[in-house]
Amino acid sequence: MSDLRNSLSALPPRPLIALVDCNSFYVSCECVFRPDLWDKPVGVLSNNDGCFIARNKALKSLGVKMGVPLYQVADLVKKHDVHLFSSNFALYGDMSSRVMSLLETFSPSTEIYSIDEAFLDLTGICQQDPIGYGLTIKQSIQKNTGIPVCVGMGPTKTLAKLANFAAKKWPKTNGVVDLSCPQRRERLMRLLPVNEVWGIGSSLSQQLSQLGIHTVWTLAQQPVQRMQSQFSVVLARTIMELNGISCLELAEIAQDKQEIMCSRSFKRPLENLKELSEALAEFCSRAAEKLRAQDSTADRLTVFIRTNPFNPQEPQYQRSATLKLAIGTQDTRRLINVAKQLLQGIYKEGYRYQKCGIQLSGLYPNTMPGQTDLFANPKSSKERELMACFDKINHRFPKSISIAATGLNKSWQFQPERMSKRYTTQWDELAIVKCS
Repeated sequence: MSDLRNSLSALPPRPLIALVDCNSFYVSCECVFRPDLWDKPVGVLSNNDGCFIARNKALKSLGVKMGVPLYQVADLVKKHDVHLFSSNFALYGDMSSRVMSLLETFSPSTEIYSIDEAFLDLTGICQQDPIGYGLTIKQSIQKNTGIPVCVGMGPTKTLAKLANFAAKKWPKTNGVVDLSCPQRRERLMRLLPVNEVWGIGSSLSQQLSQLGIHTVWTLAQQPVQRMQSQFSVVLARTIMELNGISCLELAEIAQDKQEIMCSRSFKRPLENLKELSEALAEFCSRAAEKLRAQDSTADRLTVFIRTNPFNPQEPQYQRSATLKLAIGTQDTRRLINVAKQLLQGIYKEGYRYQKCGIQLSGLYPNTMPGQTDLFANPKSSKERELMACFDKINHRFPKSISIAATGLNKSWQFQPERMSKRYTTQWDELAIVKCS
């Protein structure tokens, strides 16, 4: 008997992956500093306060869908006294960093999947009591940041994602679900429709439904090779993951973006080239900062402009233009010059432009040697130093330096009306607690 115990203890620990997902993250960030709103309907709006990008449970119960324009539910918002916030990404980014830093203390391997969720490798860490460990994670995040989270666990990332869905859907789980047990997995899979599986969208879900595959359990029972030949290797891997066979490793280092886009709808329609140029200069500056943050260069730039498609009473016009650069760059000034040239080629007078933007593509690491041009200036260390200096100053004093296209007038820029304070990043806006 002792030999059996020794042999079992010598076996490698069973894989265990956890997905920690913040509940209604943007709304939760707001409610941390407005605790009076936790049980009230709260929504966060997009950059131009046009549509909903986050809702808490109370607002969802009123039937407000993700992405619905605010004007369509204005009466409902007023009737139920819904509290609205303009998106405060500085606050959300800082709160996300705090949550992720805490999560890294619970696992030697962590993959930050998005701003509000991360995968943790818990293999060999909490074999005796995974649910208890999950509750410890949940309580630690709640105590130290105020953000409520749910924890899903399983031998694969797909099962961890499925477990997290169950942890959010059923309050009796206390926000933690472990699907390591095959019998528990089967019970859950028989309950859930196939479109609840990570990576299966509406189109693929309809195709599977036509084959009689309606539940997650039915999908998990399909022959892997047949589904791969009929659909894709991605679906085949999903089926294997649902059966506890890991096919997706944790990516501890975030992958660089392959494209960077920056665009906005305007506070008011723009009718002249000067204002459009100023807007594009602003967008180029923001995109270039993101480009330098991952130390990449771009060799292709696209500019687009359009009128308001939802106003049929006005003449409609939309165009885009792309230029392939001789040498990739991350210099804001060069990108602005290219954007201005492209804009002049597609701009037409007589239209009221509602939106414009730029897209950087052909991204490569700055250290990668690229094709050179005899007539083009090579990458200059002084240029990189100048841009790095700009970024440092703007990081410490946001928007203190701007490279304008033609002027500094930004009356076109949308000014959010419901923005909360910068509670965690600005000294004069820190939350004040009074004890009596």
